[in-house]
Amino acid sequence: MIKQLLFQGLFFFSAVLTLFGSTQEDEVYVIQGARIHTLVGPAIENGTIVIKDGRISDVGKNLLVPPGGQVIDADGLDIYPGLFDSVTQLGLTEVGAVAATVDTTELGQFNPQLKAITAVHPASELIPVARANGITHVVAAPGGSGRRGPSFGIPGQASLYHLSGWTVEEMVIAPAIGMMVEWPTRDTTVFDPTTFRRRKRPFREVKKEYEERIQELKDWLLAARHYAQVQEKGEASRIEQDDKLDALARVVSGELPVLIRADDADAIREAVHLATEHGLRMILAGGVEAYKVKELLAEKEIPVILGPTQTLPSEEDAPYDSNYSNAGELHAAGVKVAFATFGASNSRTLPFEAGHAVGYGLPKEEGLRAITVNPAEILGMDSELGTIQEGKVANLIVTNGDPLEILTEVKHLFIKGKPVDLTNKHLELYERYRSRPLPTK
Repeated sequence: MIKQLLFQGLFFFSAVLTLFGSTQEDEVYVIQGARIHTLVGPAIENGTIVIKDGRISDVGKNLLVPPGGQVIDADGLDIYPGLFDSVTQLGLTEVGAVAATVDTTELGQFNPQLKAITAVHPASELIPVARANGITHVVAAPGGSGRRGPSFGIPGQASLYHLSGWTVEEMVIAPAIGMMVEWPTRDTTVFDPTTFRRRKRPFREVKKEYEERIQELKDWLLAARHYAQVQEKGEASRIEQDDKLDALARVVSGELPVLIRADDADAIREAVHLATEHGLRMILAGGVEAYKVKELLAEKEIPVILGPTQTLPSEEDAPYDSNYSNAGELHAAGVKVAFATFGASNSRTLPFEAGHAVGYGLPKEEGLRAITVNPAEILGMDSELGTIQEGKVANLIVTNGDPLEILTEVKHLFIKGKPVDLTNKHLELYERYRSRPLPTK
């Protein structure tokens, strides 16, 4: 009897969950009265967007409200596609100084079989903070995040996910959006434990190490190509299953793009040469000195996901505005550009990184595209994300102005067609200390 009652109870609970889920899916939202920036044409004044089943059902002027549609009055506001931070460690890092909260790398330098999404923490306090500034979806990328580039290796596969959901299964869009490769750097100094200072290394030693690391990358790619050829011939039984080579086989076949993290002009040239030699779909990530090789990048049609612009120059003799003007120079040369923060806590600054570049040569419209549609196109997700069009995922922000301006506020935010609460840790702390009673004399 007890078992029967328990079973009936579980059945009733499952039915309620099913009913609740279907109700959620059938919800219809209508945003009215806003200026809609679709990024596929001129802005629609006093426009309307209809959202159904998590997607944009209709967009235009004078649209009828579907029966049961929940209306959001956005009179005098602006609607933009949700912002896209295309390389981050959001969800992988909470407090950088606390090792237990950092899950960006695994042991060893070559882990191409790993996917970042498996380590994403949905309850991260940094996610609501990023959402509050208009970020709706991001790429979590494994690997280091040093100022002059990360350490050498293949840390794993980057993952694309929505910034809303209880579990990673609810959040994930693409578990593998690209393979991260951290290009080796020429480390001309090394820490000397006997003097507790850095000492210069002989150039011959630096050159030898650098060439060995590049050769190691080539060896992995060659092994993956041979592995894939054996499988294509139906002779997989002749070789042992290898998860690492399985993952890299998708790269050498062109199925999965490779995001090569390189900053120095010489390193970028060599990375492009390797990608061309092995037929890889290369995306340059970082690109601090990309402006120095803009003609090469344009010729090879290699897009660039730039790091933060609001930083100091990379070298002592570099122009003071090199990071500010980098995007503008690349765009003028015909290179497709996107922006990313390459971090976690600073993901919220993404629109300002683009806005800063607009002040130094990047056209304003292109600055907005560089954090919406451009990264979607670069990563092959433009059929789902990046613009406001019928059928696309309803990741939208409703603002009281230009999102590239620091004074603009996000008034409403939709992820997968659902309104998302903008409450976050920063806002809570602001309200707490704002309401603090003043000390009495």
